[in-house]
Amino acid sequence: MRIILRLSAVLAFFALTPAFAQGTAEQREACEGDANRFCEAYIPDAVAIERCLRANAGSISAACKAELGLGSAGKKRKR
Repeated sequence: MRIILRLSAVLAFFALTPAFAQGTAEQREACEGDANRFCEAYIPDAVAIERCLRANAGSISAACKAELGLGSAGKKRKR
């Protein structure tokens, strides 16, 4: 029952917060699992969740990293 309540809270968070509400369904889907896993304590504060996801960039999914602009495209590669 607690899992259902938490999932409902997270889904409501993504539906109601302006920062994520403006994103596509794919963007929300990319980070939802990571937000639940690493940043549950910050739900429903969208700004705090984004900060938390960025702080946990080494642990979040590649899809979420890409949505947050944390992909390898911005890193310099050694040749």
